[in-house]
Amino acid sequence: MVFYQNVPCLPTQAVTLLALETSCDETAAALYGERGLIGHRIQSQAARHSRYGGVVPELASRDHARDLLPLIETLFRDTGQGIQDLTAVAATAGPGLPGALHVAHALGQSLAFARGIPFFGIHHLEAHIFSGGLGPTPIDPPFVALVVSGGHTELVFVRALGCYELIGATRDDAAGEAFDKAALLIGLSYPGGAALSALAREGVPGRFRLPRPMLDQDGCEMSFSGLKTALLYALRALPEPLRRAHRADLACAFEASIVEVLVEKSFRALAMTGCRALVVCGGVSANARLREALSARAEASAVRVVFPPTEFCTDNAAMIAHVAWLRWKAGEHPADTVPVRTRWPLDSLAQPGSRA
Repeated sequence: MVFYQNVPCLPTQAVTLLALETSCDETAAALYGERGLIGHRIQSQAARHSRYGGVVPELASRDHARDLLPLIETLFRDTGQGIQDLTAVAATAGPGLPGALHVAHALGQSLAFARGIPFFGIHHLEAHIFSGGLGPTPIDPPFVALVVSGGHTELVFVRALGCYELIGATRDDAAGEAFDKAALLIGLSYPGGAALSALAREGVPGRFRLPRPMLDQDGCEMSFSGLKTALLYALRALPEPLRRAHRADLACAFEASIVEVLVEKSFRALAMTGCRALVVCGGVSANARLREALSARAEASAVRVVFPPTEFCTDNAAMIAHVAWLRWKAGEHPADTVPVRTRWPLDSLAQPGSRA
């Protein structure tokens, strides 16, 4: 998926690719070269949205518009690079919040047009799937990817770059969304996923047991909204002094339920596809308990499991740059335009060298 102005598709000189990400509530920019990541910067809006208990799309868009250019200038200054050094630009084209997406997308296309260089409109989830390549132990396809974040929980069979098959997904809340909502119920501020996990470390395992949604059903489909309701009922059943004392125990039970479901469904997907490699990506992939459980199961099953470095688990521009570089290097054919797509099925993407 490339927009460009009559320039070669494949790089013919030293590459410096600028990538931009504004799909939700992180403003991010990164520079990427032939030797890999040159530098990246992320500016989170979490504190801004915490007072509302969730992301407010209009506020997110305004903050992106205010913060993106200064962030790029800081990145250029800190890396010694400049606009004159760029040979390509990439930005998230979807999925995401419409107003937020347009900020990076419009700036990226404008800069590419003015410079006469390629513009890559990147699929946000494809970037997450290959974010493991930013670490020391990347995995080449085929593999199964568990994409687990605040907006997505999907199991994807990755046959090759641009060739994806959805194996299973949540029918309602994403796992990260469930974590954030559970944190609010327990009394933690938004975004609460990391805080809930930290609190869960203080809890007594097994003191409470919450449901394992759809674990007894065949296949890889998931559901987490009912788990959140079960937590609410468990909280209401406790008198106030006891409720406060057992917050950590309930957080521990909630996290244990989600982790068990994610681990079991991931290994079902591996069995269905015959793959022996699993990539875990997205914001929730930073969860320590999930990493421990998946790593233990993988070791026992002779499966290779890879996680991105924790700094690249949440939304970032480095992963956008990395997958843009992979597509460019693989001979991505340019398209005439790349629209912003708030909904963009992963399996609608095309392999480099072909038209979608």
